Amino acid sequence: MLNALPVRFLPLIQFTNMSVQESELPNESLWAELKLPDTLYTDTLRKLHQAIENEWDSLQRSACQTAAGRALWKHITNDPLAELLAGETHLRNLYEKIKKDRLNNAREVSGVILAVRTLWFDSKIEVAIKSFTGGEAQVVLLGAGMDTRAYRLSCLKESDVFEVDFPEVLQMKTTLLQAAKESIHDQEHLKMIAKSLTRVEADIRDDDWFEKLQISGFLPQKNTVWVLEGILYYLSDTHAMQVLKIIVEHCILTQTVLLADFMNKPSTTLSNSIFHFYSDWPDHLLPSLGFSDVKLSQIGDPDAHFGLMHDPLNLFNKLRQLPRSVQIHPDDGTPCCRLYLVEASGSPHQIIP
Repeated sequence: MLNALPVRFLPLIQFTNMSVQESELPNESLWAELKLPDTLYTDTLRKLHQAIENEWDSLQRSACQTAAGRALWKHITNDPLAELLAGETHLRNLYEKIKKDRLNNAREVSGVILAVRTLWFDSKIEVAIKSFTGGEAQVVLLGAGMDTRAYRLSCLKESDVFEVDFPEVLQMKTTLLQAAKESIHDQEHLKMIAKSLTRVEADIRDDDWFEKLQISGFLPQKNTVWVLEGILYYLSDTHAMQVLKIIVEHCILTQTVLLADFMNKPSTTLSNSIFHFYSDWPDHLLPSLGFSDVKLSQIGDPDAHFGLMHDPLNLFNKLRQLPRSVQIHPDDGTPCCRLYLVEASGSPHQIIP
């Protein structure tokens, strides 16, 4: 699950350095007023989200913060359920940041990098599934949080989706969606697109999460896409490496694709950083563990752009011009905080298109 990020490194919630004059940015009318769905004001939904604010820790609440980003950029991410899962508090908090950015003609418009990251994972999931014979696969979302891909990605119609996360998060998610079904007349967006959806209550820091996944119906011999979005850097080095090793150890029976994002060292060593695991060279790390056909992208690359990163003064575009070994920016002395989007194969016979 994705948490709020430190001010100096906001690649996932609030970090773009993008000119507001770019034609790809949404016009002012989209940000003019925050209009929340009536469903959020029902007694049931309000009480559930109040319980989240009162009882969840910051890591658990990060699932709602991420949903708020998808909700306020839903014209880009196409996620009609995100508002219901985010809740009023997180929606208003992010909206105020966006409003301030726009009023100040800021180069940083809150949420756009989360939109880019979401679209990158969406597109790579589709490519991976199409690469499998028959277009059928298992898709495992580790640290799924308030993810809604099983409801919004048409490429999953022949795939079995497994969401793995803390019990309280998945239970609350199920309850929120059920409450929404009871309150909404038009339930088109609440219809699942995936062939099946199984929620697996497990902490991936524990030794038994893969066993719980198998008990829930996961088949190691079936083509699988592993999605590790916004999760690895919250883990310790030991736990992150353990998760990656478990995945690659169970890739020997079939075609497997890994999709993950990595932070570099400067991103995790800032003051007040809540992050732990990092890799400056994930394209070297993954092959050493047994993955193959590793491809790495940075925000602003052709496959991590989506028409939102044209400004050459965009911080990510400036970072892309520097060698990845550079950790302090020569222009202003700030840390070169990078987010790497990585795809890999778990089998030497699987080639990612």
